Amino acid sequence: MTDQIRNGQGFIAALDQSGGSTPKALKAYGVSEDAYANDDQMFDLIHVMRARIVNAPDFSGDKVIGAILFEMTMDREIGGKPSAKALWEDNGVVPFLKIDKGLEEEKDGVQMMKPIPNLDHLLERAAKGGIFGTKERSVIHAANEDGINAIVAQQFELGAQVYGHGLMPILEPEVNIKATDKAQIEEMVTQTILRHLDALPEGQQVMLKLTLPETPGQYQPLVDHPNCLKVVALSGGYDRDEANARLAQNPGVIASFSRALTEGLSAHQSDTEFNATLGRAIASIHAASVA
Repeated sequence: MTDQIRNGQGFIAALDQSGGSTPKALKAYGVSEDAYANDDQMFDLIHVMRARIVNAPDFSGDKVIGAILFEMTMDREIGGKPSAKALWEDNGVVPFLKIDKGLEEEKDGVQMMKPIPNLDHLLERAAKGGIFGTKERSVIHAANEDGINAIVAQQFELGAQVYGHGLMPILEPEVNIKATDKAQIEEMVTQTILRHLDALPEGQQVMLKLTLPETPGQYQPLVDHPNCLKVVALSGGYDRDEANARLAQNPGVIASFSRALTEGLSAHQSDTEFNATLGRAIASIHAASVA
């Protein structure tokens, strides 16, 4: 799996919509809120969508080298197998798990991660279930040095705990694409991450999931760092065309898109239409990732 992430020619699909983002994802997919009466029914419907994506012919390790799952997806099955094992054994796609539990209120221009209850137990289950790594998201809204130092430190502290369970952490200090000082934030984030990468023990690696930058090549020092396995980019609210155009300007960075991947998919499409639409999306994101 490490070799697939390091050398695979493709991108990571983000299939990890959680409680807060699932209604929006279902609405975009053509499933309105009156189609379900409670959270259990809502998560059943989103799992059907995710399984449909995973079972599509083009969703394979040739172009999709990894996929990030929601905890409930890890605990369910796809094609009669636990989801993580189905991804790897049937599709050649490396499974990751979203572990963050939402964001704190904004302070010093950032939103830190909320505490993650029973994290060690979750990481043990993930490792036993065939998960390769984790993803943990926090958000930066302003070029505040104290806030950025705190949020990156929290990411690396959590990453060390994940690494201790034999899993690969994807650290995600997202920069809000609407921030007025976005380019300045991205430079500050790059330098702060570099300091933490330099401090990692020799041989220990992390992955990074970062906002598509204003300055092409902004993250090249991170891409080139020996303690960084891979830099991936979130679409962050950009539509697919914009996200792909920005991504193609950053060699060595690959996509980890959610909304930009599922854009145009509908529950009302026939399997032929659905697979063709998804196939075009995968081809375009793959092309931008290997550009």
